[in-house]
Amino acid sequence: MKNGKTIVIGVIGSDCHAVGNKIIDHVLTQQGFNVINVGVISPQEDFINAAVETDADAIIISSLYGHGELDCQGFKEKCDEAGLQDVKLYVGGNIVVGKQVWEEVNKRFLDMGFDRVYKPGTPIEVTAEDMKKDLGMIKL
Repeated sequence: MKNGKTIVIGVIGSDCHAVGNKIIDHVLTQQGFNVINVGVISPQEDFINAAVETDADAIIISSLYGHGELDCQGFKEKCDEAGLQDVKLYVGGNIVVGKQVWEEVNKRFLDMGFDRVYKPGTPIEVTAEDMKKDLGMIKL
């Protein structure tokens, strides 16, 4: 059963990790979201254009190859320029190179304009529940 919320997902930058992308797509579809999957090796513009075209409620950026921080630079600003100020932004996976203090990584991405940042290994079901809360689908 569809829940009326449209989510753009994809793997940013030069990252070609397709398996996780398919799992995210499957789980979110099962949860009732209308999933727009821009696929792998996707530049910022692919996410933004898909969100504009589909009037998306949220964007989930995945990265597994460690360069998510670089690939996400300026993303919030580009979203704002495209009229997507109200779209919730999520990012997760192996989003930085090497072992770094999670609290510092989390803060950097929040400072970049993301609404939620997920550690490597976070189940997509956790993100789905957070989105339901953030998008007003679950009364707190």
